Amino acid sequence: MQASEQSQPAVPPWFAETVLLVEYLRTHGLLDALTHQVHLVRVRFGQYEVLDFLAPLFGYAISGERTLQAYFDRLKPFADPFMALFERNRLPHRTTLSRFLAGVDPSCLEAVRTLFVVSSLTWGWTQETIGGVWDRTGRCYLVFDIDGTREAAGPRTLPSDLTLPPPHRRLERVCGPGYLGRQRGEVVRTRTTVLQMHTRQWLGTFGGRGNGDYRGDLTAALKAIRTYLTHWHLLIDQAIVRVDGQYGDGVVIADILATGVQIVGRCRTYSVLDHPAVRLALTRAPVAVVTAPESQVSYDVFEAALCLDPGDLTVRVMRQPAPLAGRTGASWQTRGRVGVRGLRHVLTC
Repeated sequence: MQASEQSQPAVPPWFAETVLLVEYLRTHGLLDALTHQVHLVRVRFGQYEVLDFLAPLFGYAISGERTLQAYFDRLKPFADPFMALFERNRLPHRTTLSRFLAGVDPSCLEAVRTLFVVSSLTWGWTQETIGGVWDRTGRCYLVFDIDGTREAAGPRTLPSDLTLPPPHRRLERVCGPGYLGRQRGEVVRTRTTVLQMHTRQWLGTFGGRGNGDYRGDLTAALKAIRTYLTHWHLLIDQAIVRVDGQYGDGVVIADILATGVQIVGRCRTYSVLDHPAVRLALTRAPVAVVTAPESQVSYDVFEAALCLDPGDLTVRVMRQPAPLAGRTGASWQTRGRVGVRGLRHVLTC
């Protein structure tokens, strides 16, 4: 055994994975595209380019380090070979990276999103392997999931002393007051994600303080879906978008229908069940009986035509033969220009 007084930092375990990622990005030309197609206009940019800041962000996403400071501490002894992987010669300081991220404008961020959707999300896939569902006529549809989640940020336990300065919350710029639900915390941050359900590919993620701009995020999510469909030469009505109760009112559903996609979603309330047309439909014989392949639970399907905002919709009500304790829900589906808004509710025959 040999020992030395000189410090010999160990290579981080995630460094090898970064090498593989960079080679993959270089082979497909994405590094060159990030250098020439993504620009950020700033008064003072110094000696750095956009790729100088994207490089440590790629490594940070792979590393799994808890904080950016811990990541830079592990990376500092290997900064030169790390940046050489990206064909750059100097690692920005973490404070410089923070100032860069604070100055990113929407146009620069949108350029990065579009570049990744067009370039990276289609590598290795073909028209036959991207999946889909087929109807009785043999037409293929792709299912996408648009989901908004909220993360509550709780305060740290700090000493209480009048001689100490008031506590400063570091998350004030990214969090804000919002709906907490059953989560413990004082402020929240909302994140909206877009997932291609068959290949499990993330097409986009959008965040905001508090409850966020959920309608703006929905517009951006539908744009990412449209870009994905265009690449695979699919029509916009071949997309089935699943949304949750956050988008479950008539105005938002009208915005989604205006894009031409199909939709499966959840409504915010069960008030439609009290509509006279729905009550009348439940007294008649069901138009179909559907059995779920996983649970083998059968549902009676009824249809009723309603006049609701923003227009006329056809409601599809699904009723279970027997109630299930503690499980209720609501969903609606649309097809083409005629909405099929269905409410799934646990009812007793």
